[in-house]
Amino acid sequence: MGMTMSQKILAKKAGLASVQAGQLIEANIDLVLGNDITTPVAIEEFEKYGFHQVYRKDGIAIVLDHFTPNKDIKAAQLAKRCREFANRYDILHYYDVGAMGIEHALLPEKGLVAPGELVVGADSHTCTYGALGAFSTGFGSTDMAAAMATGKCWFKVPSAIRFNLTGTPSKWVSGKDLILHIIGMIGVDGALYKSMEFGGEGLRHLSIDDRLTVANMAIEAGAKNGIFEVDNVTLAYEKGRVERPFEIFKPDEDAVYEKVIDIDLGALRPTVSFPHLPENTKTIDEVGDVKIDQVVIGSCTNGRISDLKIAADILKGHKIAKNVRCIVIPGTQQIYLDALHAGYFDIFIAAGCAVSTPTCGPCLGGHMGILAEGERCVATTNRNFVGRMGHVKSEVYLASPAVAAASAIEGKIANPEKY
Repeated sequence: MGMTMSQKILAKKAGLASVQAGQLIEANIDLVLGNDITTPVAIEEFEKYGFHQVYRKDGIAIVLDHFTPNKDIKAAQLAKRCREFANRYDILHYYDVGAMGIEHALLPEKGLVAPGELVVGADSHTCTYGALGAFSTGFGSTDMAAAMATGKCWFKVPSAIRFNLTGTPSKWVSGKDLILHIIGMIGVDGALYKSMEFGGEGLRHLSIDDRLTVANMAIEAGAKNGIFEVDNVTLAYEKGRVERPFEIFKPDEDAVYEKVIDIDLGALRPTVSFPHLPENTKTIDEVGDVKIDQVVIGSCTNGRISDLKIAADILKGHKIAKNVRCIVIPGTQQIYLDALHAGYFDIFIAAGCAVSTPTCGPCLGGHMGILAEGERCVATTNRNFVGRMGHVKSEVYLASPAVAAASAIEGKIANPEKY
């Protein structure tokens, strides 16, 4: 019986010739990740169980991004706990204010993830790194404590859904539209504890940023992980970032999938997810007249340089609509610099946007753009649950940077194809 990409990686890391769906294994990890919310809990468990050393000081990444720069005393205390732990154990991949970024934008940029590696993190969107051909998934803070100490983690091997991509997307259709389309089709539990595996000739039309967006939101379909076949686009991205050897895993021709779904990228339309679940999708042609109060362009889903370029291309020469706030959040310090040097900040500020330091900020209702009662926000983030970005009677509409920028100009959910 053949294996999927995910199954091959798990078998290799468990030291087994093969694995099958449902099998319980213990595997060696390549990297464990935590942030300023989840790491303090993991540290408490680490100390409670009497651990006195980490398995590898270069095998742990701690990124302060959710409530940083610190929004209040509690956030400051959490960040201090992380700093003290990182200093005590000489954690090499520790990123604080001034050097940090949104974790899932930062780790690929820094070359901390390579094809064929096994990455775990105490954050549900750790599945982002499957864009690079890695098996990456989120887990809890207790698991993080054990992983930091032992370098191991147990897994139930997931079954898989195969997505065969064909065609060429139109100008304003991106990875965000693809994953919103998929979630709208299969639902928020349509891939529950499964691997979402992407391949096909259409793959070459998706940039690494597109793939990172799609893999990032695999968890919004309930998936254990999302993973893309490694191709020349992947290798070009990793060149100069990853110097260590890595292994590329391709699915067997007789790999077993629960289902195979064919998607023509050329048939996709800009897509918006309505409150209060990511599966509540409509194409831009179906949204109707939805007035908004705020736009957020950023997050671990869409805060990369290509996302900011798309927003700048649409916003150039335009003004943000009256009574609409538009907040732009670059994903990392490097993205911030690149956008600054490219002149995007001039465009954003001339249009009336606020530009933030890298942070998760409003995505999880943290800071930098919390919604009041009755307010509506178009966001390039990944979740639109009740109260996700503020008041329980506020609303979040998930969309691509193109739709978000067009909406900021018009003061309502708008079609970017006008621009």
